Amino acid sequence: MEYQREWLEADVVDSATLEALLKARSAGECDFMLVDVREPFEYEAAHLPGVDLLRPTSRFQVWAQELIDLSRQRPVILTCRTGNRTGQVQQILRANGAGQLIDHRGGIMQWRGEIVRNDSAEGVS
Repeated sequence: MEYQREWLEADVVDSATLEALLKARSAGECDFMLVDVREPFEYEAAHLPGVDLLRPTSRFQVWAQELIDLSRQRPVILTCRTGNRTGQVQQILRANGAGQLIDHRGGIMQWRGEIVRNDSAEGVS
C-alpha cells in the first residue's frame, strides 16, 4: 500500500493503513506521533513497532494537555488494545481543543504486522 497524505487528515486508520504510514515515516515521507494509551504492563507484554510515547489512560489527567499541544504541531495516532480507549481519548481531547488526532481502529488486536513482544518500555517516555 502506497502512502497517501490524506491518511493523516482522517479521523480513523485501520491497521493496514497504519503499517503503511509507519513505513512512510521511516522513509521520511511523513511525520506523526504514534501514542499507545494502554497500561505499562500491557505495553511491556506486546506493542506495535514505532510507538513514540506510552501514555496510560489511568494517568490521563497528567498527560492530556501535553497530547493536546502535540496534536496541534503534527498528527497524533492513538493506539490501544481494541480501539475503545483511543476512541474515548480522541473524543475528550477534541472537545478540549486538540488538533489532529487519529484513532487506530481495532488496536493491537487487529494488527497483522510485526509485534514487539516481551520488550520493556525503556526508551519510550
